[in-house]
Amino acid sequence: MRLGVLDIGSNTVHLLLVDAHPGARPIPFGSHKRPLQLVAFLDEAGAISEQGQRELIDFITEAAEFARSNDAEDLLAFATSAIRESANGPQVLERVRVETGIVLTELSGADEAASTFLAVRRWYGWGSGTILNLDIGGGSFELAMGADEHPELAVSVPLGAGRLTWDHLDADPPTAKSVKAARKYIRQVLAEPIAAFAELGTPTIVAGTSKSFRSLARITGAAPRAAGPYVKRELLLHDLTLWTNRLAAMTAEDRAELPGVSDVRAKQLLAAALVAEAAMAGLGVDALQICPWALREGLILRRFDHLQSA
Repeated sequence: MRLGVLDIGSNTVHLLLVDAHPGARPIPFGSHKRPLQLVAFLDEAGAISEQGQRELIDFITEAAEFARSNDAEDLLAFATSAIRESANGPQVLERVRVETGIVLTELSGADEAASTFLAVRRWYGWGSGTILNLDIGGGSFELAMGADEHPELAVSVPLGAGRLTWDHLDADPPTAKSVKAARKYIRQVLAEPIAAFAELGTPTIVAGTSKSFRSLARITGAAPRAAGPYVKRELLLHDLTLWTNRLAAMTAEDRAELPGVSDVRAKQLLAAALVAEAAMAGLGVDALQICPWALREGLILRRFDHLQSA
């Protein structure tokens, strides 16, 4: 069957169409996406503005038509931290339902972490042992660890690259004082999760998912996307530390010239690097592997598992 997955994230709104059936890996058929940084449309009260809502509804209307015109038989639609943590999230979800007919499922932070973990587990298989997965989004940062398909611990913290950039690193380039303050804030937020994960022992594999981790690995020397998903890509803490210092001195325009860095994410790349560096150092991780599957694939796999059991 052809399944559509509509992902309302903090940086991008994205519809992915895949062909799959229970027991098979999902194969991408097509996609429709638009850069839409919902965090940029928050007012002083933390609510998504009228303009932000209008752009969101316009895209969802386009995406629904794209799914219909390409014979999608099912549509999973979900929203993450951008709507979850906005002051008017429930009202925005209801307006989307009324004006487009699409019901967006609001994923909790723990659900987001667990669904991404499922995708990573399926990618690496049971032979990978205990997995620790890290995922940097636009609005939040997820961590999950376990030896099964459901993580033993799944945590979400408000350290998304977009959120951090808007709140702490908005100058271009940022000041040394703001970078220092951002580092301190990140360490404070991560202190409790790092202590909790340390109690679970040492993982067999540490993985990183999300565009942020892929971009960080690419600028530190990993293979380009064109090399395909089966090429092993790693992010080394030593290299990341060197590049974090370089990124702090660069403008967003300069960062956009780096390999694997889009114009949309260039400004947020320093924030992502700071979070990745603090998490890896705090967790005692010298290197992590870049996993090509993430949240969307996890939700697809869950959907087909449900169909199969039904």
